[in-house]
Amino acid sequence: MSLIGRLVVIFIGFLAACFVGGMIVVVALLFPEFADLGAGPVDQGTIDILLGFGFIFVSGFALVPAAVIVAITEALYIRSAIAYAVGGGLVGLACYLGLVPFHSDTLQFEGIVRRHLEIMTGAGIVAGFVYWLIAGRNAGAWREPPSPRKPPPPLPANSRPGPR
Repeated sequence: MSLIGRLVVIFIGFLAACFVGGMIVVVALLFPEFADLGAGPVDQGTIDILLGFGFIFVSGFALVPAAVIVAITEALYIRSAIAYAVGGGLVGLACYLGLVPFHSDTLQFEGIVRRHLEIMTGAGIVAGFVYWLIAGRNAGAWREPPSPRKPPPPLPANSRPGPR
């Protein structure tokens, strides 16, 4: 596989992973509202807009950490689904902690909501697995030389062309 083709596969895998991660974040954050028995039917247009914003949110914040994970896995030929799930979880954790204020005097994050941390980390794990399904199974494949072709079988002794 050429490098350009591999970059296209990586981009498609990243977009699919961000879409799935955004869906998980939106559904998990809206779940308490869905659980309310007094709520009526949900407008499909509203859900579409929320999923779009979830995709934009996740892809915007996850681009740099995900690019680091992709570069490491491509460079080291890492093709394990567990490695991508752990990497996705770390990306989700980094995205969440990037939004939480950090107090430099006490070296602590202030205002961490455990449920939101779990949602972002879980969405990252699932997104990492989705990326593995699309692009991670062939990490580093662009650097492998093509397999050599077998030589043709020898011709039988009586079939040589030439003067008779």
